[in-house]
Amino acid sequence: MALGKFVLTQEIWQDIRRFGGTYSLVLLVLLSAFSVIYLTHLNRQTTIAVERLYTERDELDIEWRNLQLEQNSLAEHSEIEYKADKMLHMHRPKPTNEIIIKIP
Repeated sequence: MALGKFVLTQEIWQDIRRFGGTYSLVLLVLLSAFSVIYLTHLNRQTTIAVERLYTERDELDIEWRNLQLEQNSLAEHSEIEYKADKMLHMHRPKPTNEIIIKIP
């Protein structure tokens, strides 16, 4: 029985030596196929990440524009005067109470 196993292993090694080039090519084709699959997967993940970033950029751009509009509306003099009058109870001084200082 041991002699049969030894003969079988010798035949397998002779077969591997005889067709070594073919086995190498099969191995290289398999490695190439798995490399293509892996790189395609990475490419898809990267594309998805880029699309998410573009979407986030667009949302932030819209928010920034809305904040600019809000800032412009709050910076108007009428809005400031209204809030000063109603919320802080501030009023313009009367012309008799105004003091003008001139620097020579």
